[in-house]
Amino acid sequence: MAISLKGDQEMSSVPTTKSKALRINLNSDIYGTFAEIGAGQETARNFFRSGAASGTIAKAMSAYDKDFSDAIYGVETDNRYVTESRLKRMLGHEIGLMEDRLSRQKHPNKLFFSYANTVTTIDFARKFKGHGWVGIRFQLDPLEDYNEIVLHLRFKETDARLQQETLGILGVNLIYGAFYLNDNPKELIKSFYDNLGSHQIEIDMINFSGPRFMYVDNRLMSLQLLKNGMTNAVMFGPDGNNLLPAQVLYKKNILALRGSFRPVTKVNMNMFEQSKKMFLQEDKVEESKTQIIFEITLSNLSAEGKINERDFLDRAELLCSLGQNVMITNFQQYFKLVEYLSEFTKERMALAMGVHNMVQIFDEKYYRDLSGGILEAFGKLFYRDLKVYMYPYHDQENDDYITSENLKVHPRMKELYKFFKNNGKVLDIQDFDKKILDIFSRTVLKMIKNGEDGWEQMLPEGISEIIKQKKLFGYSRTKK
Repeated sequence: MAISLKGDQEMSSVPTTKSKALRINLNSDIYGTFAEIGAGQETARNFFRSGAASGTIAKAMSAYDKDFSDAIYGVETDNRYVTESRLKRMLGHEIGLMEDRLSRQKHPNKLFFSYANTVTTIDFARKFKGHGWVGIRFQLDPLEDYNEIVLHLRFKETDARLQQETLGILGVNLIYGAFYLNDNPKELIKSFYDNLGSHQIEIDMINFSGPRFMYVDNRLMSLQLLKNGMTNAVMFGPDGNNLLPAQVLYKKNILALRGSFRPVTKVNMNMFEQSKKMFLQEDKVEESKTQIIFEITLSNLSAEGKINERDFLDRAELLCSLGQNVMITNFQQYFKLVEYLSEFTKERMALAMGVHNMVQIFDEKYYRDLSGGILEAFGKLFYRDLKVYMYPYHDQENDDYITSENLKVHPRMKELYKFFKNNGKVLDIQDFDKKILDIFSRTVLKMIKNGEDGWEQMLPEGISEIIKQKKLFGYSRTKK
């Protein structure tokens, strides 16, 4: 028997945590376990305190001791406990116990679930605020397979007790959303912040799976986190599943390429290949410890007034097909991107960009919100050994190539530009392909939409076939 909102009493737009927990407790079909490690049994406590918990809670437990935890859930290969793999072990183990110990003949209509979290709260030195993994594995019909929602959070509060309470509220929101908002994943994500604020937690990764979420694109769910202000950056891999930036970038050398990739062109890939070659030649940069990111800003996605989700997925589809990790950020200014990446690594970093982006970096208007203006921004951008690889621009009018040697910035910025240029912070990508420099994404996009011929040759191998097959960017065979 599937759960539906139909026939249920209408509730306020943002129900209280207690009313959410009570509504679940009073639903005789929802039954499951709570396994919470690292911040008390805060989620289960909300269900106990709301009343009628015996109808919902089959078991609530915390295995704080590592030996107890390993005996129950097994040993992780990396010997860590606050990880996604640990969370999934917990969910799988607890659901297995539910199925083994409760007879389906006795409980034919029960919708089993397992809620789990593994977190670390703020340390005594208050240097590390803490983070955690939270998830639920649940049924919406006794005859269906299980669905799953897994998310990662970062605590922002500086008090362990407050963090525990925040985690408990989030847990109730997740369980409630899983059963009552599953038909609208976008609203489900929004509901995570019911009775919470962005000053309390950041949710920087989420993945949906299972029969009820078969048609959910997790990349689009990542975008919702950004749109709702729940985080400033999200990442997904070539398989389309969302990744945790902190995990992917931890102690890595990072090369970031920013662009619209609408669509990805031969120029984008040439910049990628040549900047990667230069980066791997840098001192102390090993390929095995290097992460390359294709970054798109939220402002770029909303350049036409509002975010077009279909357009976003079209771009993501092509970058994923090329085997790339993609990051969507809310960092319009480069120094903010570098600050963010620096949270996860102290290793070498580099940015690859075209002439237009380089000119923007030296434009004072982008730093008016900083008390120290452009000098403060550059202090943050180049405070470590950051390199910028600049891809040339072909000036068709004069048939000239714009490089770092003849780049023109605002007269007031000339000396600042010379300083960074002469100190080896700005390097030209030398080995570029002159034959492709006049290719622009906007031109290709216009040709695709207008049904013109010839755009296929401007894209990397295999990309035009994907665009045609999946009808991306408004492609239609019927256009002439």
